[in-house]
Amino acid sequence: MSTYKNLPAPSPEQGLNRYMQEIRKFPMLEPEQEYMLAKRWVDHQDSAAAHKMVTSHLRLAAKIAMGYRGYGLPQSEVISEANVGLMQAVKRFDPEKGFRLATYAMWWIRASIQEYILRSWSLVKMGTTSAQKKLFFNLRKAKAKVGALEEGDLRPENVSRIATELNVTETEVIDMNRRLSGGDASLNVTVGSEEGSSTQWQDWLEDEDSDQAADYEAKDEFDTRYALLGQAMSVLNERERDVLAKRRLAETPITLEELSEAYGVSRERIRQIEVRAFEKLQERMRELAKAKGMAVPA
Repeated sequence: MSTYKNLPAPSPEQGLNRYMQEIRKFPMLEPEQEYMLAKRWVDHQDSAAAHKMVTSHLRLAAKIAMGYRGYGLPQSEVISEANVGLMQAVKRFDPEKGFRLATYAMWWIRASIQEYILRSWSLVKMGTTSAQKKLFFNLRKAKAKVGALEEGDLRPENVSRIATELNVTETEVIDMNRRLSGGDASLNVTVGSEEGSSTQWQDWLEDEDSDQAADYEAKDEFDTRYALLGQAMSVLNERERDVLAKRRLAETPITLEELSEAYGVSRERIRQIEVRAFEKLQERMRELAKAKGMAVPA
């Protein structure tokens, strides 16, 4: 989005300390302020409103990004990817859903960071399974749990315990640990290069409640359900698919009036088609989900 041209950006030359100081200057938004800004963006594509929403959440993006240390990637680039996810969240945020932007943005930020990390690691290019990708993001936590965070090669008993806990093979644990070894940094290292700086990595760690593996699993399930949606659409006729797509699946839904004019029928008739199509789609989605052993959507 062109509205974000003037955002502060982290860089090795600038130093993370200076970037953190810069983004702290942007004020946090009260719920009412956030709602009004979001409405201005949704209703009028007000770029100034979108810019305020993004800048007020840069600290959130940076904090989440700091939780993805240990992969041997430049922290400034991880933060930049977090900001990309934040921008996507603002673009798609619907203030009428009743929750705060921060809650919605966390998923987009993490998804953007994880996609960047996976693109950057050669192990992904070799083609890994979903379970291996979850292992990739969860191994550090599992090693910490068994007191083996600082080890090189893991002891056999720890390999067995981690493999059981994460539902992967012992060979996968050993291979993944060797790929990731050497990338961990001390939590007491000072962030940035400014003289006299006292800010350490641990000051910016992600909240303990965050679970990167669960985030990836949620994204994996989302992708699966999206594929099911494509299959389920086959139960609709051409007009039903068109109405439902333009009313419920489009980023910017069109009005009943616009569709009624396009099809030469009343607005009420379009509404009936939309409701009926949605009911048929829901029923087919339930059938497909049940066949795959997935939780049946309400």
